[in-house]
Amino acid sequence: MNFLNILENLEKVDGDFIDRIKHTSRRHFMNRISTRMATVAAPAIFASVLGKAYAQTTAGLDVLNYALFLEYLEDEFYKMGNATSGLVMDPYKTVFAQIGKHETQHVVLLEGALGDKKIAKPEFNFTKNFPTAFTSFDTFVFLSHAFEDTGVRAYKGRAGDLLQMADLPFLKVALQIHSVEARHASISRRILAKIRNNPAIKGWITNDEGSPEPVYKGSTSEATVVQLGLNLLDFDMAGIPKDALFKAASEAFDEVLTVPEVTQIAGLFTK
Repeated sequence: MNFLNILENLEKVDGDFIDRIKHTSRRHFMNRISTRMATVAAPAIFASVLGKAYAQTTAGLDVLNYALFLEYLEDEFYKMGNATSGLVMDPYKTVFAQIGKHETQHVVLLEGALGDKKIAKPEFNFTKNFPTAFTSFDTFVFLSHAFEDTGVRAYKGRAGDLLQMADLPFLKVALQIHSVEARHASISRRILAKIRNNPAIKGWITNDEGSPEPVYKGSTSEATVVQLGLNLLDFDMAGIPKDALFKAASEAFDEVLTVPEVTQIAGLFTK
């Protein structure tokens, strides 16, 4: 991540940014950390700077803590799974170790941004409803794909709030995390398809197919084919059968999950 570019972009959307962080220049900010620290610790330092500059409104704090709750859940899940001897199959250890690192970095960033306004980490119980979460690799991957698909839809559900608040720096961070969650979801889904020998499971969501059901249905189902008031099935797609067109139309767009819907899903895994 190029922090100089980020600082420059923040100045474009907020001319008072430098005054907010109490530094006189981008050079001054970056000179406060060594080259080594810039590589290792700059994300946490930068998150702290952002928190002091922007995370002041109740609405902004609510959105960030909502994101932090999801990241706590995912981070804990992968830490427990990756630490369980014999759980993750050898061909996929590197994949899930890397996903775990990403989730930890998301937590570090959001905690740094929120500072002392961050929520306490909840107590999670992944085996309450899924007893084999850490004894069956199939169950572990199944939950991974469900968590990541939830994260994608949940971040989309709150991005509009940040946009309405004109909180562009945090909107940018949210979208950066959202895109990574989408890549996690894709690889988890593909691994699930492979270990189950089920080619019907794709790297993307088709219609509202998937389990647990609340992840894929909700008030705005993933089977939605109307976007911006336009029914995508009304368009002539060179003779594509309606069934195939319906699947393609639903796959081309992800829908949002509301806060209550995400809370319901998370409730399956909290004590």
